Amino acid sequence: MLTLAYIGNGKSTNRYHLPFVRTLKDKFKVKYVYVRHFKSEWEKQPYVTYTTDLDVLLKDTTVNLIVITTPMASHYEYAKLALEHGKHVLVEKPFVKTAREAKELFQLAKEKGLILECYQNRRFDSDFLTVQKVIDSQKLGDIYEIDMHFDYFRPEVSQGTEIFNVEDSFVYTHACHTLDQVISCFGVPTSTHFDVRQLLGEGRMNDYFDIDLYYQNMKVSVKSSYFRIKPRPSFVVYGMKGTFIKDKKDRQEEHLKYFYMPEHDDFGVDTLEDYGVLTYVDDLGCIHEEKIVSEKGHYKYFYEHLHDTIVLGKEKLVKDEETILQIELLEKGVENLW
Repeated sequence: MLTLAYIGNGKSTNRYHLPFVRTLKDKFKVKYVYVRHFKSEWEKQPYVTYTTDLDVLLKDTTVNLIVITTPMASHYEYAKLALEHGKHVLVEKPFVKTAREAKELFQLAKEKGLILECYQNRRFDSDFLTVQKVIDSQKLGDIYEIDMHFDYFRPEVSQGTEIFNVEDSFVYTHACHTLDQVISCFGVPTSTHFDVRQLLGEGRMNDYFDIDLYYQNMKVSVKSSYFRIKPRPSFVVYGMKGTFIKDKKDRQEEHLKYFYMPEHDDFGVDTLEDYGVLTYVDDLGCIHEEKIVSEKGHYKYFYEHLHDTIVLGKEKLVKDEETILQIELLEKGVENLW
């Protein structure tokens, strides 16, 4: 069993980490949560010590793993501090601001024989897993294009921000999800194209991106906006023999917002109306259209992988080079801002 401490007590810790760790009581024990102050909208977890003294968890030799869920601007500092105190470290996405910082941290972890990894839980989104299943079935034939959308209608977010900064840019805070999914499937692109905008004008918040990644004869487009009153399909996959359209996104976030927790058997599970539609022509020239039962996503799988990496010495789920590549792409996105 690994003993955990969290640095941060916001939405990330309480919505996207603790509910899943609680389902793995045979593998993890949460001992501390570091908070800047004790006023919080989140209910305290039983048997967990909440502290404003960072040294308490850094110097506790029973703590094996520190999870950093604070805003990105502090990730580098906290990760370096935890590694220097001999702790394995998991860092929420976006990992750090620059590839240079990422390389330095991974080198430090290597020198100390510690595990450092980025929390890419959306590798276990049901829509993403279902797309992989459809591609692997080869019913679509050779894939030549994939469109991935992560849309919102939240104009108040952009309208309420008068200045631009990298930490709050849409490309950093949201492309970090989808870019990792692409990298995990297809690796290093042969070329890229960036369309990253400030829809409200120069100097305002970055609230739109359209990033194309090319892999030989295939193009993968990662798109997102705060101004989509009707969201585009989560995934559209185009192959030489057909198309797969998955309109609805993974439902885990939806359930978590309503405090419907992972302990339920149907947590995050798609209903019939959420299933994607596969349309293809078979080898005899017959056209088929069918709903594809969604794979079950569950973010606890990330923590299971992390446990096995630290305790059993298994390979990291998210490789160092994948995290570095993603940050390099995010940096290029900001460089191409217009």
